Amino acid sequence: MKSALITGISGQDGSYLAEYLLELGYQVWGLVRRTPASTRWLHPVLPRIEIVYGDLRDAESLAVAFQKSWPDEIYNLAGQVFVPTSWEVPAETFDINVGGFVRLLQIVERTKRDTRIYQASSSEMMGNWDGLCDEQTPLRPTSPYGTSKLAAHRSAEVYRQRGVYAVGGILFNHESPRRGPEMVTRKISRGAARWLLGDRTKLALGNLQARRDWGFAGDYVKAMHAMLQPSEPRDYIIGTGISHSVSDFLLEIMAAMSEIGPSGNVPRSVEEWVEVNPQFLRIGEIHDLRADARRAGKELGWQPAVNFKQLVRMMLESDLAAARGE
Repeated sequence: MKSALITGISGQDGSYLAEYLLELGYQVWGLVRRTPASTRWLHPVLPRIEIVYGDLRDAESLAVAFQKSWPDEIYNLAGQVFVPTSWEVPAETFDINVGGFVRLLQIVERTKRDTRIYQASSSEMMGNWDGLCDEQTPLRPTSPYGTSKLAAHRSAEVYRQRGVYAVGGILFNHESPRRGPEMVTRKISRGAARWLLGDRTKLALGNLQARRDWGFAGDYVKAMHAMLQPSEPRDYIIGTGISHSVSDFLLEIMAAMSEIGPSGNVPRSVEEWVEVNPQFLRIGEIHDLRADARRAGKELGWQPAVNFKQLVRMMLESDLAAARGE
């Protein structure tokens, strides 16, 4: 039985990945800094997971967690993931996102060199690129977060040259009902659920014209696992190849609202429901991101199964059920 250690296991990606690896017959270990405030998403599988404690900023705690789990595969999904926060605490962002990964790489190199390690790289490394992004696209991040992810991504390359099996999965935006509530897609789906239940509080958002390549996180964790199976490590781009604006997301969720709820509880227009708040306008905004995932399709056999419309409907139905207390 293979053993996998997942950092950030209680988050969106970690919970979906844990479920998937358990289906494949893995022994799954989850690294947490402390008992998570919520294990809601892990609850169905928690009895089958071993939890170990550690902090990406503390090499000794990571070494202890590694010895306990003795993993065949590590999935480094923990980190400081919110772009605006990276402007407020850039040093901490780098210590966690870069330093944490390098500490794991050192442990693998010194302790168990046959362990394969996956690094959660990010489309934010791309910056503003006109067109589809593939594995050869120049990396030009526009935020401390994106820059930290680029430094970690390059670290994987450096350690590959030293014989460590390390890959960077450059995942474009991937969403789900488990997405953090501070992220724009969950802000919208939660706001839509409240509106359907009669709350007429306007939703405050930033740039409605920013475009992202949005896919379903449950599809993307399967690509993470697939990246660690070939005999030779390679980095891969993962995404749908289609971008939508925040405004598109709003219109799509309004269409879903009209199908799910009474027509009188659906906003008549985006303007009736949403206001643009300058507080949420990003420094160094990336205007459009689209993935060219043909390499992953050809070499890993990976394709997304959930489309944009299905994703939006899924998120709305989940948040509506939660708002109703179901």
